[in-house]
Amino acid sequence: MTDAAGPDAAGGESLGNAESHFTTESLGEPAGPGRYVNVDSLPPVEFVPGLGFRPVLGQRTLTNFVSFAPGAVAPRHAHEEEQIVIVVAGELVFDLDGDVRTMRKGDVAVVPAWVPHAAWTTDSHCEEIDVFSPPRQSLINLAETHLGAAIQPEHPRRQ
Repeated sequence: MTDAAGPDAAGGESLGNAESHFTTESLGEPAGPGRYVNVDSLPPVEFVPGLGFRPVLGQRTLTNFVSFAPGAVAPRHAHEEEQIVIVVAGELVFDLDGDVRTMRKGDVAVVPAWVPHAAWTTDSHCEEIDVFSPPRQSLINLAETHLGAAIQPEHPRRQ
């Protein structure tokens, strides 16, 4: 493997240097202790009927484990955070600023900041994962009301 990106000896594209990717040398101060979370132990918070959220908060990222019941709707909305949607089971209809597609296991939608989007299920259930960067403050606020300490309370709020 070569250090620089570019063709490797076999003529393919190099992926970079694995040694530097998996370095054990700390180039900064740890931001805090790590932790483990069992998502199945988090009670889902239902903000709209049939749409259950189980958020896990890091310092710069929020990952939300989302369950859609058949016929559930996440209404069209936009927000300042970038969002990545990953379908892990079932089927979901996703509207990405007018580009409407049926998403299934393994499908991913990337939603830049302020791009309008919506999602809904028809007659099937769907499990998907949303990743927000930075963490979505409105989701943190709503989840704290319902989950309290299950969401990381020492996370600094954005102003």
